[in-house]
Amino acid sequence: GIGDFSAPMNGTIVEILAKPGVAVEAGEALLVLEAMKMQNTIVAPSDGVVTELFCSVGELVSGGDDLLSFEAS
Repeated sequence: GIGDFSAPMNGTIVEILAKPGVAVEAGEALLVLEAMKMQNTIVAPSDGVVTELFCSVGELVSGGDDLLSFEAS
């Protein structure tokens, strides 16, 4: 897939906006990761669909962890 959906750094998943199987548009926020008191929003690089989520709200993730899989349409 295109785009990088790994955690940029260690942090906590604070919000998941994408639902697997639901189409999203380029630039749409997919999930929000809080790291060092800053919120990092993972956005869709293109129109497409999130095929799978690998994290849940409140989960601690490590930098480099895959957060979701995405398929461009």
